Amino acid sequence: MLKSITVIALVAFASPCLGKISSAKPQMGWNTWNTFKSHINQSLIENTASTLVSTGLARAGYEYVVIDEGWQAYTRDANGRQQANSTTFPSGISGVAKYIHKLGLKVGIYSDAGIYDCGFFPGSYGYEELDAKTYASWGVDYLKYDNCGGFQANTLSAQDRFTIMGNSLKNSGRDIFYSLCQWGNQFPWFWADQFSDSYRMSGDITSSFAADKSGVCKTAYCLNTGYAGVSVLTMIRKMREISGFQAPGSWADMDMLEIGTGTMTEFEEQTHFSFWAALKSPLIIGADITTISKSSLEILLNKDAIAISQDNAGVAASYLPDLSIEGSVQIWAGPLSTGNSKYVILALNEGQSGVNITIPLNGIFKPENLGARYKARDVWDRKNLGTIESDITLTNVSSHQTKLLVLSRE
Repeated sequence: MLKSITVIALVAFASPCLGKISSAKPQMGWNTWNTFKSHINQSLIENTASTLVSTGLARAGYEYVVIDEGWQAYTRDANGRQQANSTTFPSGISGVAKYIHKLGLKVGIYSDAGIYDCGFFPGSYGYEELDAKTYASWGVDYLKYDNCGGFQANTLSAQDRFTIMGNSLKNSGRDIFYSLCQWGNQFPWFWADQFSDSYRMSGDITSSFAADKSGVCKTAYCLNTGYAGVSVLTMIRKMREISGFQAPGSWADMDMLEIGTGTMTEFEEQTHFSFWAALKSPLIIGADITTISKSSLEILLNKDAIAISQDNAGVAASYLPDLSIEGSVQIWAGPLSTGNSKYVILALNEGQSGVNITIPLNGIFKPENLGARYKARDVWDRKNLGTIESDITLTNVSSHQTKLLVLSRE
């Protein structure tokens, strides 16, 4: 049965806090982990890099090819340096980097702030300066830095361990993007912007829209945030508390995209991308793009949605509790870079049946912006909705669908 919902509230959007500006926009790219785990090799990486170009994903902004866990040998070399597995990466990371750079792309690799990483390959704890200089010598552009590693490493706080590598990268002689993967440990939105380009705000995502694995923390402020198995919907819910921390220079990372992994409906994948874009999370593809479906690829290539992610202002949308109905409808909104003349609005139907949603503009804009006329565009339907003066009425919003709208002042 189709229901109708009207939501009303007043909201003022927060201004972003100012931090370092080396990462002006959320990073975009592809990572091996979601699909391949540690079962990776040079051919897979190079074929995927070529596919980023041939599919148009590189042209759309997906520039980083991130090689996650599994590239390493299980021992360091005679000089103490990390080394690639010579069987699966016969050209080494430097050889792969040269291939990727020739395509106009950038290369990332993985290490860990512990003695071992999560798969018991050598971590960087105690070797930070050496490893950073090694990565620089290979031509690496991006480091994903994980948080496994055993008791000895964990006697130092996450903040201390991740700071050491951040300082080492700065002294490496190469500009290397620094992506923390510390699972939201110690609430990094309060400190990670001092030395990182992005930071994970939660435990690992799972390839499910709404079903979490057991033990998953439901909010951003659990004392133990490291449990893997967080659904898309729970990741969105966690961001209610911390989206206001987003600002150019260091981005809260909602983890890799599960679009194209075959576990969600098209509407659920649209919702996934809508929120990662509007909340300014990095857009790192986790699917096998050599076999990805046409519909999933079209979501990843949607120019209007990508433009929201890469908007110059770098302001994340805010959750509007007075407009939302817990467990049923979520409304989020935020300004885009043209000041008070352009906005993004998200209306998510969490329920199991279709609904009509009516949102008055006086629940979105500050009082000084009321009384104007706005052109509305539906991002996923790729159509203009006409001029809006008071209410936005969205009809038959399906289960787990998000209406992603851009409003432009006339």
